[in-house]
Amino acid sequence: MTVWFVTGTDTEVGKTVATAALAVALLAEGRSPYVIKPAQTGVESVDAGDLDEVRRLAGNVAGHEGVRLKAPLAPDTAARLEGATLPGLADQRDAILTAAESHDVLVEGAGGVLVPVGEAWNLLDLAQTVAHAGTEVGFVVVARAGLGTLNHSVLTVQAIQHRSLTVLGVLIGSWPEQPDLAAEQNLLDLPLITGVPLLGRIPAGVGALDGPTFAAAAPEWLTLPD
Repeated sequence: MTVWFVTGTDTEVGKTVATAALAVALLAEGRSPYVIKPAQTGVESVDAGDLDEVRRLAGNVAGHEGVRLKAPLAPDTAARLEGATLPGLADQRDAILTAAESHDVLVEGAGGVLVPVGEAWNLLDLAQTVAHAGTEVGFVVVARAGLGTLNHSVLTVQAIQHRSLTVLGVLIGSWPEQPDLAAEQNLLDLPLITGVPLLGRIPAGVGALDGPTFAAAAPEWLTLPD
């Protein structure tokens, strides 16, 4: 089984909706996705988090959260303010490896790829420990559609590749109904400047759809990585 890390070029770029769409596409191929959110911030204990949103859109897919924190900040900062202890890198790695024994795993990060999701470690560190354990690892980078996304996307892709990790492609997380000139040209420029495939574009606002409608349409928005 594979492990795909879903990261963003920034916060609020559509990672959760993209994760849900990837889960739907995997289900459509008869595969069994498992969604992991290593650190969920900005929620109370009874609030719906990103995993809950993925399940609302994609169906009751298997998955778990590593830790849940109240402040809408980077996980290590939120944990410090709350006096909470984050799960260790080895614990998070082992949870992913266990899930990957029988599922294709989607790991949704927090913000960008260098945001700490544990104490002194980030999503790249987690991906490397999983890869070193012998499991196939790849990154899906969720990017904005418009002006500025080229620079952010290249920096993110290069940061991942600098750690000898594979970038499977870039996925536009919120494609406007009426794209401007920059967005239209980015469809051509993103794969050229990043050197990785453009996996697709998710229409803006589809996170508000009901689950069956989302699930019926999602496979049309993207191409699953090889």
